Amino acid sequence: MLDRTEQGGCRVGIDIGGTFTDLVVVNSKGETFTKKVSSTADNYARAIIEGLAGVLDPAGLTLNQITEFLHGTTVGSNTILELKGARIGLITTKGFRDVLEIRNLRMPKLYDLRWDKPAPLVERYLRLGINERIDAAGNVTIPLARADIEAAVERLLAEKVEGIAVCLLNSYANPVHERMVAETIRKMAPDLPISVSSDILPQMKEYERTSTTVVNAYIMPIVASYLKNLGDTLKSQGMKAPILLMQSNGGLTTAQEASEKPVNIVESGPAAGVVGAVRRAVECGHHNIISFDMGGTTAKASVAEEGKFVLSQQYSVGGGIMISSRLLTGGGYLLAVPAIDVAEVGAGGGSIVWIDAAGSMQIGPESAGANPGPLCYDRGGDRPTVTDANVLLGYINPHYLVGGELKLNAARSHQFYEELLAKPLGIDVTTAAYGARQIAISNMIRAIKAVSSERGRDPRNFTLFALGGNGALFAAGMAQELGIKTIMVPPSAGLFSAYGLLYADVEHYYTETMRDLLRDVSPQAWQTGWQSLEDRAREQLRADGFGEDEVEIQRFASMRYKGQTFEISIPIPNGALTPERVLEIEDTFGAEHERTYGHRASFDEPVQLISIQVAGLAARNQTQKPGKPQRHDGDLHTEQQPRKAYFGREHGWLETAILPRTALTAPRRGPCIIEEYDTTCVVPPEATARLDDKHNIIITLD
Repeated sequence: MLDRTEQGGCRVGIDIGGTFTDLVVVNSKGETFTKKVSSTADNYARAIIEGLAGVLDPAGLTLNQITEFLHGTTVGSNTILELKGARIGLITTKGFRDVLEIRNLRMPKLYDLRWDKPAPLVERYLRLGINERIDAAGNVTIPLARADIEAAVERLLAEKVEGIAVCLLNSYANPVHERMVAETIRKMAPDLPISVSSDILPQMKEYERTSTTVVNAYIMPIVASYLKNLGDTLKSQGMKAPILLMQSNGGLTTAQEASEKPVNIVESGPAAGVVGAVRRAVECGHHNIISFDMGGTTAKASVAEEGKFVLSQQYSVGGGIMISSRLLTGGGYLLAVPAIDVAEVGAGGGSIVWIDAAGSMQIGPESAGANPGPLCYDRGGDRPTVTDANVLLGYINPHYLVGGELKLNAARSHQFYEELLAKPLGIDVTTAAYGARQIAISNMIRAIKAVSSERGRDPRNFTLFALGGNGALFAAGMAQELGIKTIMVPPSAGLFSAYGLLYADVEHYYTETMRDLLRDVSPQAWQTGWQSLEDRAREQLRADGFGEDEVEIQRFASMRYKGQTFEISIPIPNGALTPERVLEIEDTFGAEHERTYGHRASFDEPVQLISIQVAGLAARNQTQKPGKPQRHDGDLHTEQQPRKAYFGREHGWLETAILPRTALTAPRRGPCIIEEYDTTCVVPPEATARLDDKHNIIITLD
């Protein structure tokens, strides 16, 4: 791993979204340079190469001066959403091959008779059971014959599978049989990708472990190929720096580790935005925030308390809404790996606005993406989008998007909104556009509630941190509906997921199942288990090139009341585990249970320990963080001529001031619109905007 402080070098953060690819470069002096280019869905690496040329040249830098290449990517999630993963087989215990279809009997739509479960990622004839059995204590009750393994592997190879997932019953307690299967596969097909559950997720719960292992196998060849091609291309052009990937849990990992365990980078992009938002907010004195990230395809929300984001132990992908809500599960493919608690809905700038069979207006989840994009992009799109609504309402300047690089055709937006929405609904174009905006706000509020009120948090007690290309466009409308009083919009908000990469640390997570009543657990056994996981974390971080003084170890434990189905993970302070400390941990669990679910059990109700986890974190001692971004050629320098914008029936069309961010050195009463290279910020009549000492826009609502 190269030294991040190498003289004259630079750090690069690149985030690929559904519509745009964002690039941020920080040189050795802390000077920050940014670039936004359209994503190239056919080959994401092409946008990265083109974007790097556009951001490094103005900074006077070259590829060989990059000391750290940090990357957030949608390759994993898109592979699942589009069902374009590898053709894989599954080897499991005889009698358990239908676990993927039985699932855990959770349904996201209880009263929708037309709802169908997502199709398993492995077809049934490619799911093979072998005769073996290990009990819950790890004892072998039915030995595994190597001939059975060879027969199963031969059958899958005959079907030309591109990878194999291995998940045997109770392997978390004793992986000996899974090791035999993996060894046999490697002998018979040395180059075939393998995902083994005792390596991917050594935890109890059969469906969760099987689903996570299968998803890993399903996306592994695609992610590995993408990272290899990207690395080879950059290396051929002179880059020597390692590629580090953002994980779903908010930490960085190596390209090699991400290629072998891509299940950990599925929610890479959303995690980067949250990390950046939390670190930036804490720097500016805001310790409790709701990050609201709205891009071109989706909108995402997450909560951070006391300067720390919340980790969820599992989430679903591909159920229409990617959401970790305990109240809405079963709609997608389950991943039981640590991830920042992000709720995501299909409501972005490019989301399609349409009329359903009942004559009601709907938003998304289908998106126009980057190509053809919204109607106003004038690239052949023929369906109205949320961005078109913002153009028609006067919020977006048709002559000023991405610093003026993207010219918009507002007349085209008006034509299609009138033909496809306004006339069929019997309303005018303005009402149709404002209605589309309000429906989008309503949909996105669901995401914020999923991580706040559904978690026992009152959103009125938080600052709304707006990021993403469209976050500041909608933040005030969201805050008004939720009763939030303060909004924070950072510099370069539209590229903030790329910024988040530059704030992140390298992280590795390790877990071990310990299924005992908390009061019966031997403190010595507990301490021994944690020490073993800590040793693994330190060993991996040393291999990553970090010194002992750059490493931090954090402990967690997952617990539940005996008889419950789901557990809660809580942080455990370092130090010796005495009986008194165990009782304190139990009390901490009870407090978190009450905050999450609204109640806690009495002292007589036993608490059950399910698993222990360790997070190994590391960061260079003198890593250069982003500074104030440079101005773009397209940035506004002075206040512009006002234009009319629509603020609902109460206010109608109002003359609205058009400002650069620098004009907010003195508080400015709305309505006004702040236009920038990467985002547009709308300040309604009931609000006041100002700049703080870190150049953040602070909007205060009446």
